[in-house]
Amino acid sequence: MKPRPNAFLAALAERVVVFDGSMGASLSAMNLTAADYGGKEGCIDHLTLTKPDAVRAMHRSFLEVGADALETNTFQASGLKLAEFGLGDRVREHNVEAARLARELADEFTALDPLKPRFVVGSLGPTGMLPSANDPALSVVPRAPPVPLAW
Repeated sequence: MKPRPNAFLAALAERVVVFDGSMGASLSAMNLTAADYGGKEGCIDHLTLTKPDAVRAMHRSFLEVGADALETNTFQASGLKLAEFGLGDRVREHNVEAARLARELADEFTALDPLKPRFVVGSLGPTGMLPSANDPALSVVPRAPPVPLAW
């Protein structure tokens, strides 16, 4: 059962909305191997595709302790960051699947308690590139393959 489109704003107006914890740190604590990462060790976001049950388990654990909002496992899922792992051509796949997994768990928990809707929010972290007018070397941004914007 998906919450009403304005349910998030309504929840914010009446109470504190609790977000989940750190997906990256939580998944890192699982001591996964390079094989679990699909050979792309260090790219937590790639676990969405290679170990979806681990991502599902993290989402579930956050909801079980009372989180209202799940962040998608997409902190590094931009073209710039995924290109560092040779995954720059899979940006859309990572983001769509991460949103689908989070929505699946949010809907499951909302169905258990329709008066407490659970929400999904996108997560996007920094690229790791530092813009600098004083030192152009800091502003070097690798070119990632173009990503179609049509969903």
